[in-house]
Amino acid sequence: MKELLIESKGIRTDQYFIPPFELREGDLVLIHLDCHVASSYIEEKLIAILAGKEKHKNVRINKPHTFVKHFRESRFKDRLLPATVGEYLSKKANPKSEFANKIYEIDWINKGIKIKKLAGNTRKLISLYSVLSKTNNIIFDLAAQDFEGMEHAAKIVKDEIGNNGSAILIEQNDYLKKYSTKYIKIEWFIDLDEYEKKFKF
Repeated sequence: MKELLIESKGIRTDQYFIPPFELREGDLVLIHLDCHVASSYIEEKLIAILAGKEKHKNVRINKPHTFVKHFRESRFKDRLLPATVGEYLSKKANPKSEFANKIYEIDWINKGIKIKKLAGNTRKLISLYSVLSKTNNIIFDLAAQDFEGMEHAAKIVKDEIGNNGSAILIEQNDYLKKYSTKYIKIEWFIDLDEYEKKFKF
């Protein structure tokens, strides 16, 4: 049996329940959160727990996993000195990895293009490639992607984790269920429509 990397015996609060799951080498676990205002908060909590930043009594982390962060800049840098593709990858990516230059396989991408000018799909690929250049044990989401971008990113991750890696995808839909080896869906203990306005962050 393949190595157990993360074991969750379930994460329960008075508002929701994330059922138990195991993450082993080669797995892509999809955790499906419903598309709701509360889901963004829950995603942040899940990432903190599954990345080992926040301890939870029911979750055991045997191998660290890295979250693929969304590209963000300070308002000052965004206005006066926005990052280019080349600058970002030189700081964030492992130059010895094939992923450090993979974004340039897109014909119109070059080192001088400002990342803030890129659409969501391409911007996500840059951050994904930078993390995959260092590890193939990742946690990611695909917010701000269209369906084509979501599928493209999922295929990249699926191929890469076949090399003794693993991934957890946290999404507000089940569109990429076909790429997952395990599918986990949140269970709510509240009426989402009634609770939306008073959900306590």
